[in-house]
Amino acid sequence: MRRLVGLGWRRPLAGWIAGKPESIGCLEITAEHFFEGGLERLRALRRDYPLSVHGLGLSLGTPGPLDPDALARFARVVGAADPAWVSEHVAFTRAGGVDLGHLNPVAPTRANLRLLADHAREISDRCGKPVLLENIATHLPLPGEMPEPEFLNRLCDAAGAGLLLDLTNLFVNSRNHRFDPARWLSDIEGRRVVQLHVVGYSRREDGWHDLHAEAIQPDLRGLLREALSRTSPWAVILERDENLPAPAELARELEALRAA
Repeated sequence: MRRLVGLGWRRPLAGWIAGKPESIGCLEITAEHFFEGGLERLRALRRDYPLSVHGLGLSLGTPGPLDPDALARFARVVGAADPAWVSEHVAFTRAGGVDLGHLNPVAPTRANLRLLADHAREISDRCGKPVLLENIATHLPLPGEMPEPEFLNRLCDAAGAGLLLDLTNLFVNSRNHRFDPARWLSDIEGRRVVQLHVVGYSRREDGWHDLHAEAIQPDLRGLLREALSRTSPWAVILERDENLPAPAELARELEALRAA
């Protein structure tokens, strides 16, 4: 298998991406970026790159049915992009009909496992694509009925889903909540990991953060090597949203990821 290395499509990088630089092996599309239009651009991109579609706001952890309007918009983006898979977070973004504007953790309980699995299967059925589920960065670790790796393993089994392993989120959580990320990785079923996310972490007085704003640091590269020794993902995606560097610097980061 040839592992693909790519990045998330962002509007400021559209011109560079359209030139098909050799450093970009695939693209991840954020579905919400195309909810208000741009589907023809997606149809053009899929001719040049393997695509995946990533969701931010389907709120799998919210009890009750998925928001029908958000799911319909998501499905339209998937139809235009024709991705290899789609992904969403193990999180909720809505409560009581209110959009909270950010990802919030769900406790690792059996009830939440069933809820998330049902919603993941609903997305797969609606879109006709495999679903990946992503671990998130959390400000507080929520107590539950099982450790997070076991919860993710069992969730993927129940949903028939793969895992989108966000290494930066794992790294940030391990620093803020003081656990060994290598041990966490050893408890994850490597066969479930289909895709990796990685970007440099940020340090502030209140702790460590995943702001998608920094180049990948050496200690994070070490965790990447650890993850690649335990898993065989099909794709590694560089997530960069803030402090976007020049394309030449992004190309160097992508080549470094490919070398890893």
